[in-house]
Amino acid sequence: MTAAATGTKPRLSLGRIIQMNIGFLGLQFSFGLQQSNMGPIYSYLGADEATLPLLWLAGPMTGLIVQPLVGALSDRTASRWGRRTPYFLIGAILCSLCLFAMPYSRALWVAASLLWVLDAANNITMEPYRAYVGDRLSEAQRPLGFLTQSAFTGLAQTLSYLAPSILVFWGMDANAVDGNNIPHITRVAFVIGAVLSLSTILWSILRVPELPLTPAERAEMTAVPLSFAGALRDVRDAIVEMPVPMRQLALAMLFQWYAMFCYWQYITFAVARSLNGTSDAATAGFRDAALTTGQLGGFYNFIAFVAAFALVPVTKRFGARNVHALCLVASGAAMLAIPGMTDKAWLFAPMLGIEVGWASMMGNPYVMLTDAIPPARTGIYMGIFNMFIVVPMLIQSVTVPLFYRAWLGGDARNILYLAGAFMLVAAAATLLVRRPLPSVAR
Repeated sequence: MTAAATGTKPRLSLGRIIQMNIGFLGLQFSFGLQQSNMGPIYSYLGADEATLPLLWLAGPMTGLIVQPLVGALSDRTASRWGRRTPYFLIGAILCSLCLFAMPYSRALWVAASLLWVLDAANNITMEPYRAYVGDRLSEAQRPLGFLTQSAFTGLAQTLSYLAPSILVFWGMDANAVDGNNIPHITRVAFVIGAVLSLSTILWSILRVPELPLTPAERAEMTAVPLSFAGALRDVRDAIVEMPVPMRQLALAMLFQWYAMFCYWQYITFAVARSLNGTSDAATAGFRDAALTTGQLGGFYNFIAFVAAFALVPVTKRFGARNVHALCLVASGAAMLAIPGMTDKAWLFAPMLGIEVGWASMMGNPYVMLTDAIPPARTGIYMGIFNMFIVVPMLIQSVTVPLFYRAWLGGDARNILYLAGAFMLVAAAATLLVRRPLPSVAR
């Protein structure tokens, strides 16, 4: 019987829950840098706007392959450092190295290759980290644990989106670029991310270490040799035996993550057109739009940081399903409003909708999921659940180039209309998850 099944997990204070999740600050700072900077970096290096999604394939492809396997391996890892900790450390070190190197890319293929390694590193860390929270907290404390992760996601991405603007405020020249047209402020922001990625993970695992395995757990885990072949079998078996609530969430996840990937990829291009009437990455107007996007992203992520904690009692009162659907409606309405705005100040209003959607996306689906999965297989099911995120991203990356010019006129504002509509579809699909999520005996 697993430790989760015994019900003996110690109750943690809010301070301890915050410390165990502070590693998400560095992890999500890295994701925020990608979301706000990779589109512009690719454009600075000469990428074509219509085929931009193909250069983002690294995230969904590595997530599709890495996360289920790493989740399965971490479920069976019985090292002296713990089940999940080795994956945190390996991922954080690789992530830091890639962040240091990214803004020094001299060619498009170099930046794209580094993004593959960077996304693989983040994926090595991500699902074991979520499983670690499930391992460490009792059922009653898991909503707080996962929504605290959501809060750190908001805080980290606030800082990552605002980093270039803060550097400009401190005196750096926004238009100072290197020989590859990459701004100096982008380089410094990535160096900051590299430091945070490793240091915050180290803080979490040292301050709130994993619970030790019981002799029975260790014997059960070591009875089957740890191997990639075994991990693949575990993934196959887990998919076949997938709990019904996971299957019911698949449609909503498809539309919400397709929409969010569209938003991240094209928000800078849409803002450049609506505010400055340009799509040329070499112009000051485009660089100004990139800074504006960072400020908007910083604003919505800061509000998401606050909203994540506010969602805890609301979710307990009204249920994760209903709250998540309402948050997706707010996000969809915001995406539909953004393309028509030509005043920078007004662009901050729809960020309120983006933020509640984002805060919910990073917390409530995991609240809906966790109690429906076997505790001993938390890692593998967290990894498989991530497939519900990366498969929509993969589909988006290969389909958008097919219709970006033919159906959307090559205008990034139109893809935000598409994203907003898909968010509304995701909200409706969330409400179709009608079966009550069972409370698994522990």
